[in-house]
Amino acid sequence: MTPAIISTILRASVTAFIARLLLVFMFLGSAVSKLADFTGAQAEMAHFGLNPPWLFAALTIITQLGGGLLILANRATWLGAGALAVFTALTIPIAHHFWTMEGPMAQIEFYFVMEHLSVLGGMLLVAILAERTRAT
Repeated sequence: MTPAIISTILRASVTAFIARLLLVFMFLGSAVSKLADFTGAQAEMAHFGLNPPWLFAALTIITQLGGGLLILANRATWLGAGALAVFTALTIPIAHHFWTMEGPMAQIEFYFVMEHLSVLGGMLLVAILAERTRAT
């Protein structure tokens, strides 16, 4: 049985907002950074072989910003979480292909993949919780 104070904190709408903000913080930050330096965003896309770079940079910004804001607003959370989950999953073979590397770099990229899988779990959980708590 959960102590009353913990239950109160967990049920508070501000706690849910903070949790959603923490989950999407890296996506929103990345989108803002790419907006501020669109040339750098294009260079990043070109580095990973994504052509045309301007299109992939724009799609990345739209996905990160749109998905993050949907989750943050708790509106169409399933869509925002789904978009960010697909985006995160796609970054694994595109940017974190540890299986093609050796040594410390392979290990670092493997850890990024493990973190990405945890983010996928977070996206699934936020979508589940939004569905369970929405008004019917």
